[in-house]
Amino acid sequence: MIHNEAYRKKMQWFINDRFGMFIHWGLYAIPARGEWVRCEERISAEKYNKYFEEFNPTAYDPKEWARLAKKAGMKYTVLTAKHHDGFCLFDSKLTDYSSTNTKCKRDLVREYIEAFRAEGLKVGLYYSVIDWHHPDYPHYGDRFHPMSCNEKIKDTIHDFDNYLCYMHGHVRELCTNYGKIDIMWFDFSYDDMIGEKWKSIELVSMARSLQPHLIIDNRLSVNSMGTDFFKPKADNAIGDFTTPEQFIPVNGIFDDEGNRAVWEACVTMNNSWGYNETDRYFKPPEMIIRKLVECVSKGGNMLLNVGPDARGRFPRQSVETLESVGEWMSRNSESIYNCGYAGIDKPETGRITSKPGKVYYHIMESPVGGYIELSGLKKEEIVKVRMLSSGAELELVNDLMTNNYSEPFISLGNDPVLPDPYDTVIEVEANSSV
Repeated sequence: MIHNEAYRKKMQWFINDRFGMFIHWGLYAIPARGEWVRCEERISAEKYNKYFEEFNPTAYDPKEWARLAKKAGMKYTVLTAKHHDGFCLFDSKLTDYSSTNTKCKRDLVREYIEAFRAEGLKVGLYYSVIDWHHPDYPHYGDRFHPMSCNEKIKDTIHDFDNYLCYMHGHVRELCTNYGKIDIMWFDFSYDDMIGEKWKSIELVSMARSLQPHLIIDNRLSVNSMGTDFFKPKADNAIGDFTTPEQFIPVNGIFDDEGNRAVWEACVTMNNSWGYNETDRYFKPPEMIIRKLVECVSKGGNMLLNVGPDARGRFPRQSVETLESVGEWMSRNSESIYNCGYAGIDKPETGRITSKPGKVYYHIMESPVGGYIELSGLKKEEIVKVRMLSSGAELELVNDLMTNNYSEPFISLGNDPVLPDPYDTVIEVEANSSV
C-alpha cells in the first residue's frame, strides 16, 4: 500500500484518524451567499471592502468549535487561513487585509490552533494560492477573477513574481509563527495555473523545511478538484494525499502502480462551503455516518465541512448533526479509527471495515428474518462475534435456515428493526489475515 517507510510513518496518524472537520470562514459569511460570492456576482474590490469594514465576529469561540469537533469524533481539523478572496484570518506582516486590522482585531488562526490543540486535535490550515485581492494576481481574462471581464483593466500589467513572493511569504509565516502544523491544505490549480506556475517545488520544500512532519494535499499539481491520482514517487510538489471533492470514488483511489493511495473526501453538510443563509439543504446525520463508513471501507478519510456565520457561530443544523454523529461515534468509533478496506466485497446489507484481527460489519438494511451473513470469513476463522455498541455476544447460528450454506451466519433476533437504524455494527474477531 505505501512504498516508502518514511512516508508510511508520516501518514500513519492521518490514515488511522479517518475523520476530520473542514471550516470555511471569512468575510463571505457576511453576504452569506457562499465563499465564491465575489466571483459569482462579479463584486468589485471597492464594494467587497464593506465586509472588511464590518467584520467583527463577537460570538467566535474556538474552544466551543473544538469541543463540538471532538464530541463528533473528529480527530483533526482544517481552517481556511486565507480563501480566494485574499482575506487572512491570521496576523501577517505582508498585508493589512487580515482579521487583526478589522474591528475584531484578533488573530483568529492563533486562537483556533490553541483551542483545538488543547482538545488533543491535530490542526491544519487551508491556504488558497488564488487571490482576488492582491493587485498582482491576474485579473482580466482569468477564468475565476471577479474582474475577468472588466475591459477597463484589460491592459493592466501584473507582476506575478511579486505575487508569488507574497504567497510564499504567507506560507512561511503560517509555518513559522504558530507552532507545529499537521496539515497544509493548498487550493487550487486550474488551466495553466498549475504546478511550477506556483513555484510549487520551492514552496513545498520551504514548508517541509519549517515543518518536517507536515502533510500536504495534492492541489498544487492537479487541476481543479484534486481528483487526479497522485504519483508517490514523483517530485514532492505533488503532495501526500488525494482530495476528491463532494464525491466518494467508487472503488477508492489507486496510484499509477495499482496500489491503494491515501485519500480524503471533502464534503459539505449542506450544499455550501462558506455560510449561506438560504442553503438549508442539510444532509441528515444518518447520511453523514453512512458516507463516513463508505470512505473508510474504501480506504479513505472524510473531511466534513462547517461554515460558521458572520458572528462566528456554527449553524444550528450543523451543531445538531455533529452531536448526532458524535453519539453514534461514541459507541462505534472502533470500527472507524485505525480501520480501512477489508478485502471483502460489499454485502447487500451495508459495508465492511477492518483492522488487523477485527472485521466490522456495518448493517444498514434490516434482514427479512434477522440473519446476517458474515461474508468473506470462514466459520473456523471466527473467534468471537459481538455487538460493537454494547459488547453483547452474538453466536453463530446453524439451523434449518442456514445449515445448507458454508458461510457463517449470526441472527439479530425476531425484531425486524435494526438496533441502530443508522448503522448497526457487528464486530468479529478473526484469526484470518483479513
